[in-house]
Amino acid sequence: MKQKKLISLIGMMVLALLPICLYAHGVDENTQSFLVANKGSNFVPFLYIGAKHMVTGYDHLLFLVGVIFFLYRTREVITYVSFFTIGHSTTLLLGVLADFSINSYLIDAIIAMSIIYKGFDNLGGFKQFFGKQPNTKAAVLIFGLFHGFGLASKLQELSLGKDGLITNLIGFNVGVEIGQFLALAIVLFIIGRWRQHSSFMRFSTLTNTLLMIGGIVLMGFQLTGYFLN
Repeated sequence: MKQKKLISLIGMMVLALLPICLYAHGVDENTQSFLVANKGSNFVPFLYIGAKHMVTGYDHLLFLVGVIFFLYRTREVITYVSFFTIGHSTTLLLGVLADFSINSYLIDAIIAMSIIYKGFDNLGGFKQFFGKQPNTKAAVLIFGLFHGFGLASKLQELSLGKDGLITNLIGFNVGVEIGQFLALAIVLFIIGRWRQHSSFMRFSTLTNTLLMIGGIVLMGFQLTGYFLN
């Protein structure tokens, strides 16, 4: 009975906070003004913008939470995060430099799908319903590619100048990695402490179910935006 009440409470909190997160995600007005007016190479400002974007990029972070949720060894964490990093770094640079654009609503819907996938995977859904486990490293790499296109789409919308573009993109990408490292350090600390308590395994199903619910709501929001716009 208590667990049902807790599930309902957390579910309502997630649904209440999601609209705030949805509209908070992206590039704020001050950053937009800077990016549009920027001329030439500005490595450090772009590094800061990349770090800030990743720290506030709840969709990227939710996916990574799902990825590392059941990883207990440092080597495994580094391996999976590296696959994700290779994926999103490649398509971030490729997307902007080659001007390869994907509708931002559709790419964000796929990113939301990656969150649903990881929650479902953590719950053992593939083995239970399909009798087969996908290659998890390949899945993280592939979804990393889509996450990179999501980052690229945010920059493409601002029509960055060509002068100093490569330097600025590298700065942005390095900033993304710094932001990812800082966010993951906090998440790993929290999960590491939580694992020391019996409640971790008891509520792991609830946590990953909520991860899926969050992904479903995010995907619904993005698809609605696509069809309305």
